[in-house]
Amino acid sequence: MSTSLHHRAIEHLGARIVAGDLPAGHVMLAEQLEEELSVSRSVVREAVRVLQSLGLVETIKRVGIRVLPANRWNPFDPLVIRWRLAGAGRGAQLRSLAELRTAVEPVAAELAAVNAPEEIRRELVEISHAMRDAGHAGDVPRFLELDIHFHSVLLTGSGNEMFANMVGQVAETLTGRTVHGLMPDHPRETALRWHVELAEAIAAGEATAAREASNKIMRETISEMEASWKNQPRVFLPLERP
Repeated sequence: MSTSLHHRAIEHLGARIVAGDLPAGHVMLAEQLEEELSVSRSVVREAVRVLQSLGLVETIKRVGIRVLPANRWNPFDPLVIRWRLAGAGRGAQLRSLAELRTAVEPVAAELAAVNAPEEIRRELVEISHAMRDAGHAGDVPRFLELDIHFHSVLLTGSGNEMFANMVGQVAETLTGRTVHGLMPDHPRETALRWHVELAEAIAAGEATAAREASNKIMRETISEMEASWKNQPRVFLPLERP
């Protein structure tokens, strides 16, 4: 099976579902998708399997492939995040992600200061200094690469496997902000300094200082982006009761 065809089928269908072009309840047939996408049945079958795993569709015998409502989607999956960031609901998605990170990353920083192995502490300091250099140089691709690496190491360095599994979500958030023009060519000097302070606090085992530095980074992130979600409605999912 061609990986590129498989990827194209997933991207084509997933992006259209998340954008609302294929609304909840819409039914597709495998043979129609074969013709529309010019791919084999096996490619369609594998693409549908991936979309099922994301909660976007379900297959119904003798009916077809039915699109599921947004409350059935997996909001933590990086693919769903990427598609949401590319659509009209970008602001609301950024808000949800920023609030999630604000709740998690300061705690992860505190835990890393207490628990991280020495090599992770050194690595965070090295990355933070490289980030500062890239930010000063206006090297956006390099800064994005380092920013993703920094926050990924921070989450894994907490020693909490639940936090570590947020790496993909954070990577998509930072990438999306850059791709969609929501990051400046030269990051604010305060943000660069706070990343260095955060790394050095973790390296020194100063848990309170690490948490405070991470909290400052996240609060500034929210301040920079909140205009993008002004007047965007919040999502209140129905509670499934026993």
